[in-house]
Amino acid sequence: MLRFFPRAILSAILSIICLSLNASASDSSKERLKEGPDTLAIGEVNVTSIKQARSLLRQPVTVTTLRRAEIERLNVTGMKGVSEIAPNFFMPDYGSKMTSTIYVRGIGARIDQPAIGLNVDNIPYLNKNAYDFDAQDIDRIEVLRGPQSTLYGRNTIAGLINIYTLSPMNYQGLRATAEGATHSNYRLALSYYHRFSPKWGMSLGATRSYRGGYFRNSYNGTRADREHNYSARWKTVFRPSQSLSIENVASFGHTRQNGYPYAFEETGEICYNDTCFYKRTTFTDGLTLTWGTGNFSLASITGFQYIDDNMTLDQDFLPLNYFNLTQKQRDRNVTQDIVMRGSAGSYSWLAGVFGFYKYADIDAPVTFKEDGIDRLILSHANSVLPPGMKLSSDAPDLLLGSNFTHPVKGIAVYHQSSYDLDALSFALGLRLDYEHTSLKYHSYCNADFTMWNVRNPSAPVAMGKRNITIDDADRLSQHFTQLLPKMSVTYHLPHSAIFLSVSKGYKAGGFNTQMFSDFLQQRMMEEMGRPVDYDISKMVTYRPEVSWNYELGGHVSVDRGRVYSTFALFLIECRDQQLTMFPDGTTTGRVTANAGRTRSMGGEFTLNYAPTPRWHFNLAYGYTRATFRRFNDGKEDYRGKRVPYAPSNTLFLAASYRQPLSLKWLQAVSLNADMRGTGSIYWDEANLHRQPFYAELGASLRFDFPGGNLDIWGKNLTDSRFNTFRFSSMGNNFFQQGLPARGGITLRIDLPFFN
Repeated sequence: MLRFFPRAILSAILSIICLSLNASASDSSKERLKEGPDTLAIGEVNVTSIKQARSLLRQPVTVTTLRRAEIERLNVTGMKGVSEIAPNFFMPDYGSKMTSTIYVRGIGARIDQPAIGLNVDNIPYLNKNAYDFDAQDIDRIEVLRGPQSTLYGRNTIAGLINIYTLSPMNYQGLRATAEGATHSNYRLALSYYHRFSPKWGMSLGATRSYRGGYFRNSYNGTRADREHNYSARWKTVFRPSQSLSIENVASFGHTRQNGYPYAFEETGEICYNDTCFYKRTTFTDGLTLTWGTGNFSLASITGFQYIDDNMTLDQDFLPLNYFNLTQKQRDRNVTQDIVMRGSAGSYSWLAGVFGFYKYADIDAPVTFKEDGIDRLILSHANSVLPPGMKLSSDAPDLLLGSNFTHPVKGIAVYHQSSYDLDALSFALGLRLDYEHTSLKYHSYCNADFTMWNVRNPSAPVAMGKRNITIDDADRLSQHFTQLLPKMSVTYHLPHSAIFLSVSKGYKAGGFNTQMFSDFLQQRMMEEMGRPVDYDISKMVTYRPEVSWNYELGGHVSVDRGRVYSTFALFLIECRDQQLTMFPDGTTTGRVTANAGRTRSMGGEFTLNYAPTPRWHFNLAYGYTRATFRRFNDGKEDYRGKRVPYAPSNTLFLAASYRQPLSLKWLQAVSLNADMRGTGSIYWDEANLHRQPFYAELGASLRFDFPGGNLDIWGKNLTDSRFNTFRFSSMGNNFFQQGLPARGGITLRIDLPFFN
């Protein structure tokens, strides 16, 4: 791995190690117990999640926790920055903020429902279109891997992400961030925290960021990945008594991005001629009430989220006039969770009721242009006509319209009991989950064609007009019921734990709305006398995904928390895994299909080591072998092939050294270096194309001064070349490259004050 490190940085790190070893030899035991920014007792992580009663050290779950100091040290500004830091957690940077693809242990989803849940201040986000957002004043991020369906239900078949923002009850003051980086990137943030009394406090914050773009569209010279982001958050906390707490968090976000930087594989260039952009506005409000006495607590978590987004793109990604797609969506969802928890001696329990309602209006027209009409419609229609006859379109454009209303509602009851018997803890949980989803659609097109006799090409003769009108409307519905058990046994040692767990994961089925334009195209072919390429009725819906997860893991904390390690071995048997596929041929849509059976097996290991207050080391490695056990799409048998898009390996290495100084204006200087590695990744079910393992080197130099710090940082310093995405569409292959070498300066102002 040393070949990934520039010699200058490696030499600097080795020099600092030598200096540190000499300095640490004379450190007194009192100094070793002092806590620097990243050297707190790593193993004693208290959880503020309402459904987790104990420290994470005692939980039968594999989890990675990032605290505020580490988030800032690694310059993590969103969940994509957590990739590789949490082993077997992968969120690539491609497409737009709508993509938000996440894979954990070989399980993931590229469209529709996510496989990993997201809670922000205990409020669940049901739509993955809102997952990728600017992070401001995040106090802690927790990445729980493995099914969390028993307690959290929807969208947690592969894991759960908990994000907690800074509270005005724990911090009062002013925080500001100003960042400038290469490729015309900048970020500004300002927040204010005030506690009006011991009982209530409030905070306000806003963020503005701009990305100049790394990739250029050679057709018009514009940046294909330029983006603007705005966000704001208002948090209010009221604690009228020791037993009652009321918290409300309202957040707003707006983003606009240019088109997708997908390059045509034959030329290696990004070159498309029509407008591409993604625009999104979100509003989220969450109200959390908790009441508790000694051995009993009751909590109510109410959430509301509104998303209004518009994806418009040149869907052929070529400098030709094939077709454009627009997908406008207005999504509203309401969630309500009632959680009760109690204990009596060695026995503790948790029970709850969860309900949600989600309603989406979707408008998804596809407009065919000259090249698309000629090559994708008329060429097929003319192939079945008698010799000497030819069909032509009377208009340069053809609209295939699709409108949807998509309500989803569900309710669940769940319970978990835990019993401690000396050093052993036993836990048994069960959830009954019911979900109903429906789709009301209206698909339409109106096209005029002329039939020509072209036996004499120099003097074609019009034979008549042909009108094709399709106006389909219907209502479809599905409902799903699942029992979701979880069992675990944990053996506790001093500051350590080993656990064995068996749990069932679940993700509901749904509808392939992104295929309706293709359905219309197939219907037109049928009207013109050409047989359809596939059975449309079988592609409208997809089935639920169900998994069983068997896991042996543990947490180890020694040397008064200076050494903290986790490990896990897992086996996941999955039935009907939901995969995103591009149908063969010249189709225009994407479809979610069910693979018969898949198996994921692998392991994870993390090590956090803080030998002195000056040094901090991190290691995180994850290995996953995810394969098809049974999957035949009617044309090919993929048994034994790797599941696409899920990386086989993730690796994170980091070292940090902090040198305290006695200057009034400069308190300390820190040097950080890290390496992230990912791969290999297969891009298709047949495993014909893959991205080999690649690594990115990052480094930063920090200056701590009274009231803040200044970071000079770089990412992918070796300018590693790799692809973050590859796909085939209409028989053409496209890819997106990973971000190149980049660097920047981040200034943080932190001015706390106390009432």
